[in-house]
Amino acid sequence: MDDRLRRAAEGALGFMPAAEGLALYEAAASLEADGPLLEVGSYCGKSAVYLGAAAQRAGRLLFCVDHHRGSEENQPGWEHHDPRVVDADLGVIDTLPFFRRTVGDAGLEGTVVAVVGDSPTVAAVWATPLAMVFIDGGHGAEPAHLDYEGWSRHVAPGGLLAIHDVFEDPVAGGRPPYEIWCRALSAGCYEEQSAVGSLRVLRRVA
Repeated sequence: MDDRLRRAAEGALGFMPAAEGLALYEAAASLEADGPLLEVGSYCGKSAVYLGAAAQRAGRLLFCVDHHRGSEENQPGWEHHDPRVVDADLGVIDTLPFFRRTVGDAGLEGTVVAVVGDSPTVAAVWATPLAMVFIDGGHGAEPAHLDYEGWSRHVAPGGLLAIHDVFEDPVAGGRPPYEIWCRALSAGCYEEQSAVGSLRVLRRVA
């Protein structure tokens, strides 16, 4: 990953440590399955740069699904609220302009495709097998499990499923990302490929 792309990723608003972002890039760069990549939960585009850089290098597309109104934990009064992403006229979160700026600054507009909408709604009509899915959407129980149920089935055999903010110790973070990681392993369709920080990458084996 070149220095310009790394700077664009590290300069974007978001909650992904650089080591986890680079691990995400390396996983995406190692893909053997055919098809595009897709991430659920783009926020301001930090992870889209890591995934998009790998997709661009391989001549693939990256689809980024997000309603851009912020997850529960991004709302006012919650731990990860950032007033900079609130639309002053509407009084609601709007991360889409920040996402577009991040992708543009990284030179990835020809590779990264924004899909602005609710994740379960988009997943219900999605039909293209995916080489990789990265789940980093809402961390509440319902949105996390719906993201897993909606998107894990679209990963092609040999493809990757990555999940962010997986904390095995409940003191370290919320449980839903950990729960869907456990679901993926117990289903028998995935085996763990790598773990860096809170990022878990699994390969579809069946």
